[in-house]
Amino acid sequence: MDIKEAILHRRLISPDDFNSKIIDDITINEMLTCADWAPTHGYTEPWRFIIYTKDKIASFCKDHADLYKKYTASEKFTEANFNKIASRGDLASHLIVCYNKRGSNPKISQHEEICATAIAIQNLWLYGASKNVGLYWGTGGMVHHICMKEYF
Repeated sequence: MDIKEAILHRRLISPDDFNSKIIDDITINEMLTCADWAPTHGYTEPWRFIIYTKDKIASFCKDHADLYKKYTASEKFTEANFNKIASRGDLASHLIVCYNKRGSNPKISQHEEICATAIAIQNLWLYGASKNVGLYWGTGGMVHHICMKEYF
């Protein structure tokens, strides 16, 4: 698949539509290699990846759901959302968490670091799409809560 086909083919696939097929480590490593080739100012490479597989996916999802329960006001908490977070990775081969770690160069803005991280994710996605890997980008649950930063 050429780059244009990968761009046009790339789609978000809901975790409910995953097929439980195990993605081989070579493909995952190549996806991460492509991410590492994203352009950055000052070569800061501000992206960081945490990869979960097998039982670690279920463990992460359970922990995420527990954080949702702990830090969500009772009037906003729903059992349905708790269960959704807890089971989100049930059909996933891998769960790749990406976060941005700001560099120490004050000349490089936070905005540039965030953009570089987004490009790294896009590179990962395009390679995954070229290999027919179904991908999902999730920023729900407790992702933006300080407890998640503390968790990692």
